[in-house]
Amino acid sequence: MPKRIIILGATGSIGSGAVDVVRSHPADFDVVAVSALRSKERCEAIAAELGARAYVGEDAAVRAVEENDADVCLVATVGVSGLRPTLAAIEKGMDVALATKEVLVMAGGLVMGRARAKGVRILPVDSEHSAVFQCLQGAHGGAVAKLTLTASGGPFLDGPADLSSVTVEQALHHPRWAMGPKVTIDSATMMNKVFEVIEARWLFDVPVDAVEIVVHPESVVHSLVTFADGSTLAQLCPPDMRVPIQYALSWPDRLQAERAPLDLAALGALTFRRPDPGRFPCLRFVREAGGCAPAVLAAADEWAVDAFIHGKIRYTDIAKAVEDALANAPRFELTSPEAVYEANDWTWKYLSR
Repeated sequence: MPKRIIILGATGSIGSGAVDVVRSHPADFDVVAVSALRSKERCEAIAAELGARAYVGEDAAVRAVEENDADVCLVATVGVSGLRPTLAAIEKGMDVALATKEVLVMAGGLVMGRARAKGVRILPVDSEHSAVFQCLQGAHGGAVAKLTLTASGGPFLDGPADLSSVTVEQALHHPRWAMGPKVTIDSATMMNKVFEVIEARWLFDVPVDAVEIVVHPESVVHSLVTFADGSTLAQLCPPDMRVPIQYALSWPDRLQAERAPLDLAALGALTFRRPDPGRFPCLRFVREAGGCAPAVLAAADEWAVDAFIHGKIRYTDIAKAVEDALANAPRFELTSPEAVYEANDWTWKYLSR
C-alpha cells in the first residue's frame, strides 16, 4: 500500500522537493493534503495534480492535520508556525518528517516528550540530521562519542572580513544550496548550525558539547558519527535536498532515484576546516540554555532576518539583535506550547520597540 502523507508548506523549497519526490514515485506515496500560508493558486494546482485536499491561510497547516489521516506528516513551514501542526500530527499518531528547525529549537523537550508518549517517530529532513540518522541505522546500540555536522560556509566563507555593507542579494546568493530566504540567510550567518546543534541534542539524545561543526565547502559529506571505539561513519551525496526528503518519507525503505551516483574521482579533494568565530559571530550562541532562552533565540533570529530583508537593520546587526534579546529575556520555563508562544511574542515586541 502507498504511504499516506501530508505536505505542510507545499509551495516552499522543501515542499516543492517533496512534490518532486512524489512525482517520481507515484505508486509509493498517496498525498492526502497539502498546505500553504499564501500562494493559493499554486497550492491548489499541486493539490489537483496529486489528488489531495488544499489548505491555504494562517491556520491551514493545523487544519490539514486535524481533518485528514496520514502515516507521515512533512512539516516544512517557516519558524514557530510549525509547532502547532507538529504537535497535532503527533497527537493523531502520525510520524513527523521535520524540516522546520525552529520546532525543536524552541520546544524540543515538549515535542520529543509527546512523540515518545504517543509512540511516533520524528524523522529528520535537514541534510545534516538525515546524515546522522542514516549513519546510526544498524548501529545496534553502539555508544556515540561525537556527532560532526558539516557547514558549507555560505557566501561569506572567504573574502573581506568587514560584512557590514552586505546586501540582501549577496546574502541570498548561496554557492551550493537552493533554499528559501530565511534558511539561506541563516546559512550565511551560520545561525542554521546553531539551530542544528540544538536539534541534534533532541533528535539523538546527546549533549550539546558532543556536537561539533566543521566547514566543508563542497557539501558532499553531510554529517559524521564517531563511536566510542574510534570508528567514524559518514554519509555522502551530492547537495540535493530531495535525497533527505525522500529518505524521511520512505523510511525505513530506500527508493530508487534517477540521480547520478557520486563520482569521487571526479570530485577530487574534499576539504574541511574549523569555522571562524570572528566571521560567524552567531556561533557563540551554541551552548546549553535554560528557561525560555531557546525560544527567544529562534524568535530573535526570525525577527532579525526579517528586519534585514526589509532593510531595517544591517547584516551584521543580526547577531547583535539576537544577543540583545537573550540578555534581556524574561525567566520562565517552556513547559507548554503557550509558554513557547509567550516567549516568541515577547521577543518580537522587545526587538520591535
